[in-house]
Amino acid sequence: MGLPIGYDLLFYLRVSMPHLVAPSLLSADFADLKSAVRVVDESPAPWLHIDVMDGVFVPNISFGFPVIKAIRPLTKKVFDVHLMIVRPENYITAFRDAGADLLTVHIEASPHLHRTIQGIKTAGMKAGVAINPHTPVAALEEVLADIDLVCLMSVNPGFGGQQFIQRTYQKIEDLAELRKRTGSKALIEIDGGVSTGNARQLVHTGADVLVAGNSVFAAKDPAGAIRELSV
Repeated sequence: MGLPIGYDLLFYLRVSMPHLVAPSLLSADFADLKSAVRVVDESPAPWLHIDVMDGVFVPNISFGFPVIKAIRPLTKKVFDVHLMIVRPENYITAFRDAGADLLTVHIEASPHLHRTIQGIKTAGMKAGVAINPHTPVAALEEVLADIDLVCLMSVNPGFGGQQFIQRTYQKIEDLAELRKRTGSKALIEIDGGVSTGNARQLVHTGADVLVAGNSVFAAKDPAGAIRELSV
């Protein structure tokens, strides 16, 4: 795994850098994931974002346990695993065993969200909650103080390379205010349409973690793109 169990993600962020970059393997060459992981491993990005899709919750299918387990020995970077699946509570220990450090589930897919969050933490991982573009941040109020990260989807989940939804900036501000009011230390992660063109504005607005897929792995120089996003 990456960070030791119990490590304070917020402390790590504030001490080491103004924000974190989490390159997303969804945009990498699936035929050569080893090289993609190596690029991230040798970069300043401390996290690797891994999207898990089931073809039910979202109209696409991606990585599963065997792939995550296979790439886990290739790097000590934090595995930021984003579950876009139904019944995520059924697979908590399986993703822990595959190598996840941080496990994020969708509020829209988790009818017993608090129980799922407790299960993730009991399994020894950090817990995140993702919300789709149509979901208001107010829906997180009852769990925000209990989680380590909120993933704001800034595109409709399922596919990489989509256009960034401008309303996301207002949602970041709303979430930052809710975080302050609830005393939460949850990081604000932005997932979808992140690029060198909007990264600075996202961080200035309040984002802590930038998930970057296409802007990294479709670039002529992926390592250089990560460095630029990290500044």
